[in-house]
Amino acid sequence: MITKIKEELNHHLGEVVTLNYNLGRNKYETYEVVIKELYHNIFTVQMNNDQNIIKSFSYSDIITKTIKIEYEIQ
Repeated sequence: MITKIKEELNHHLGEVVTLNYNLGRNKYETYEVVIKELYHNIFTVQMNNDQNIIKSFSYSDIITKTIKIEYEIQ
C-alpha cells in the first residue's frame, strides 16, 4: 500500500496539489502545496504562497486519512 502511495506521489513530484489536513473534531485546513521530495518514510511539501515553508508528512498519514491529496486535472 505504501508503495502505491509513493508511486502516485512520484508521478506528481513538483506539481501543485491541494492538501486537506484533518485536525480532528471536524476541523480541516486546506493548503495549496508543491510536492518537493520523497524519502523512505516521509515526503515533503512546500507551501504555495510567498513564504518558503516546508512541511513533512508520513505516508501513513494518507493511509489513516489524516491528510488527503487532490491532484490537479491536466
